[in-house]
Amino acid sequence: MEPSSNNTRNDPSKKRNVWVPWLKRGVTILFFILVVVLLFSMIRNVDWNAVSETLRGYSLTLMLMGLGITAASFIVFSSYDLLGKFYTGHEIPIQKVLLVAFVCYAFNLNLGAWVGGIALRYRLYTKFGLSVATVTRVLSVSLTTNWLGYMLLAGVIFSLGLIDLPEHWQVGMLGLRFIGASLLLVCLFYLAACRFSRRRTWHLRGNEITLPSLRLALLQMVLGAVNWSLMAALVYLLLPQDVFYPTILGILLVSSIAGVITHIPAGLGVLEAVFIALLQHQLATSEILAALIGYRALYFLFPLVLACLVYLFLERWGSRRKGSGYD
Repeated sequence: MEPSSNNTRNDPSKKRNVWVPWLKRGVTILFFILVVVLLFSMIRNVDWNAVSETLRGYSLTLMLMGLGITAASFIVFSSYDLLGKFYTGHEIPIQKVLLVAFVCYAFNLNLGAWVGGIALRYRLYTKFGLSVATVTRVLSVSLTTNWLGYMLLAGVIFSLGLIDLPEHWQVGMLGLRFIGASLLLVCLFYLAACRFSRRRTWHLRGNEITLPSLRLALLQMVLGAVNWSLMAALVYLLLPQDVFYPTILGILLVSSIAGVITHIPAGLGVLEAVFIALLQHQLATSEILAALIGYRALYFLFPLVLACLVYLFLERWGSRRKGSGYD
């Protein structure tokens, strides 16, 4: 044991690795502080009466349309796990897959990926008889689908300069276009690998990774892009109608990455800070906040209430399955 500990102390690369987690935490904390400061500086002079008035001005028809968009988005997202079903060939019925995915997505949005996207998936799917390895493959398909759609949309919007940035942000347009082009190249590389790669399977930390077919890869990209587009459509619906939709979509994509960096559940505060920063030259802050409050109510809170009820149902369903020995 003694020589091993001496080697650890004398190995510069291992010493550097010790600092990596602390560096990541420091960057996350710094980003979080910046978001809080930015958000506070922007909303301290908000006319909250105007926000309340805007919210009361939403018609019942508008809210029903918003619920329709939310339902469509959750159906599309739940279909990610159907791709995982076809990819792995597991035998859980389609209706159960859709219910599990719905619950996981709602909890993921509100409580973070570790709770909703990962922990709940493993718990519920293993209750219905899937092995941990199979759940891991389903999860990998879902994550890949989500971020492939993200990269496709962000690549197009960023590379074409479709985000209507404030004037003092114009210096960053070249960098934004470069990022967009890079994201599109990643998408093309993934599709090319799925179509032309001779080696289809790799092993990583005991898990088997197999490239999907080109058809499945294209479905991943399309479903992911549709879901992100529907999320942006809901925000667009709640904002004044003179806003450019690709701008809303682009801002949503930017805010999502900011939320991932900060690890804040539901991106609370991050979403608002980014939208206010990029739209305040076009809209009143009260209008932006009212739209985002409506967005959170329709897309985050209402599905979470339903997901809690469905989760209890699935837990009971899974317990009955174990008790009886069959579905």
